[in-house]
Amino acid sequence: MDTQGPQQPRATRNTPVPPPRPTHTPGPGGAPQQSRAAEFLAWLRAPRPTALPGIWRLGHRPRPAEEPELIPARQLLSGALIAFLCGWLLWSLLWNSYLGDFWLWPLLAVIPDHWFRGAADGRVAYSVSSNLYYLLVAGGIMVAVGRLGRWSEVWRRYLAPRFRRSEPQQAPAAAPQEDPAHWPHLRAAGAAEAADKLAAEAGAGRMRDVDLARIERAWQSVASGRHPLDTFTRAVLSDGAAACLHPSGARDLTTRTARHDLRTGQVRLGKAADDQRNPYAYRGTGLALGPELLGTSFLAVGPSGSGKTGAVIRPLAEALCLQALAGRAAVVVVGAAGAGLGPAENYDVVIRIGHPDSEYDFDLYGGTTDPDEAAAVLAEALVGDLADPHPGADSRRSSTVLAQLLGPYRAVHGRFPSVPELRELLDGAPVPLAELRKALDEAGDEPMLRELDARERQSGASGDPGAVLADRVALLDRPAFAGFFDTTGRAQPFSLRALDHPVRVRIDLPERGHADASRILARLVLAQFTASAAHREDRSLFACLILDDAARTITPEAVRGIQRLRSANAGTVLTLRTLDEVAPPLRTALLGAAGCRMALSGVTPWDGQQFAEVWGKEWIEARDVTDRQIVADEPLTKVSHFVRKVITGRAPTAQSVTVRQVERERWSASELAHSVPPGHAVLSLTTVRGEHAPPLLVDLRG
Repeated sequence: MDTQGPQQPRATRNTPVPPPRPTHTPGPGGAPQQSRAAEFLAWLRAPRPTALPGIWRLGHRPRPAEEPELIPARQLLSGALIAFLCGWLLWSLLWNSYLGDFWLWPLLAVIPDHWFRGAADGRVAYSVSSNLYYLLVAGGIMVAVGRLGRWSEVWRRYLAPRFRRSEPQQAPAAAPQEDPAHWPHLRAAGAAEAADKLAAEAGAGRMRDVDLARIERAWQSVASGRHPLDTFTRAVLSDGAAACLHPSGARDLTTRTARHDLRTGQVRLGKAADDQRNPYAYRGTGLALGPELLGTSFLAVGPSGSGKTGAVIRPLAEALCLQALAGRAAVVVVGAAGAGLGPAENYDVVIRIGHPDSEYDFDLYGGTTDPDEAAAVLAEALVGDLADPHPGADSRRSSTVLAQLLGPYRAVHGRFPSVPELRELLDGAPVPLAELRKALDEAGDEPMLRELDARERQSGASGDPGAVLADRVALLDRPAFAGFFDTTGRAQPFSLRALDHPVRVRIDLPERGHADASRILARLVLAQFTASAAHREDRSLFACLILDDAARTITPEAVRGIQRLRSANAGTVLTLRTLDEVAPPLRTALLGAAGCRMALSGVTPWDGQQFAEVWGKEWIEARDVTDRQIVADEPLTKVSHFVRKVITGRAPTAQSVTVRQVERERWSASELAHSVPPGHAVLSLTTVRGEHAPPLLVDLRG
């Protein structure tokens, strides 16, 4: 049963669609089936309490919102000792009758008189009862002084870590109707046979986390009414844990470098530092991201070597590839060739632009047949980054120029022009334009003739963007790209319209030797993604674009497109070395469009100032301590102050403390630039439901 819709053919430049990869279900080092089953069931049954945004929920133990008052060690230990000595003194005074015998009155009031008259059994009873009474009084004194001396806090802080080292007790087994390993929601819906089969597969060690997530996704399509229950049941009874496979046939990634929890969709990036600047509820907890956070888009800024690719991009790409195998997501990962974005085996489509051995091609026009739509996206990629030096080459006017050529060309040839053909048309070459006009005349296509006439009138005029467009297209009309961007039908280039399917795509850009062309292609992918993701018919699939190094790709239209993704169950992950790689008018808009923002160790003070402004200020309690010298009037006091000054070297002073509420930046530009340790970052989060997490200092190595 395929519950993720029709299978998308894998586009190839030279060959038909290759066969799916063999099913691969790796186990932990070839461990026995029973061991793998126990490990999987323990993971499945582990608690995942509701938590604040960004907290790693697997096994999380919620903490109080406010930090409890911590007594200084010297004060705590001295108080405990003094309380013990006071209790010992009180008992000694009572035992030796220095305080009288009033404390024995309760005992004497309840003991019968004949116990004192010499009978043997009476003396024994009196001895036992009196010893019990003494023990009760001593215990009461101990409890009282223990509470006063905070002995329980001393035990928790200093003694318990040394003597409470027993093995953690396993939680009691849940009832079958509550145990997730018995699939109770399937049984409640009438799919008891399928539930029995899946429970047996899990108990036999043949199920993994991807299998569970994929089958849960398939069940959601049944519960929503998109697929019949009988089809789902037959697929499960036939294939077991391998039911409802991804079109590639893969059941897991070949390698994992991060911790993933597919029940919650989270990937762990590190842990919140135990730092006073972090809210107490976050300190020491694991920090993780999932679709509910990536749906607001993610921006990471940090210099080279700060960990953007290895500590952020690679784990997120892994997580979304796993989500795609589970039928929950579609992911497009874009970066320079050799950037370490994961092995090719983790992806369904790997497009190596400019590499002669690339198996896949890329659709320059985004798979659309509408000339106006194709022109708008292509113009955004070609001239979207241009500003004052080329006032006529804005995206709107450039889109009009391209539409005036793409429409007539498609009307004549039934396809869009290739890169060399588009360059000739933009250059105003007479022969291609004459042939195009002749074909339109013969076809009697008056609307397209008017488009072509308008282009010829504007060509060469002041402010005409045609020349700039031709120069930009010339960057793609290089011998290295001769076999790419085919429009003749000899190949089937990959199109981002495949985001309706759980596809995993990696696009390698030719940064080395073709940096300007790589920036054009990065803008093109971003423009096509925002257009395709926002206009999908089925938005139940989370779509995400990961763009490693988004320098010179952010345009006004790109910012608007990113803002629209939140309502389309889609998001972007962008990284920058510095905000200087974005045009000054767009920096604030980009920070506002991204719901999750990360400043890594080593950002510049001017980048830190931008983050400090977007994170705003907070009210804190400031304590001002003033030392005032004590002036003595009495001779004896003067002598004692003199002796104290001789011993300590300081005059006796008295402190006055003033507490007031002040407003300050959550993280200042100086703190972001100089106080973030290596391997750390400051991260703020926003969910698609509008929940916020303040800027947190995160250890990306934790």
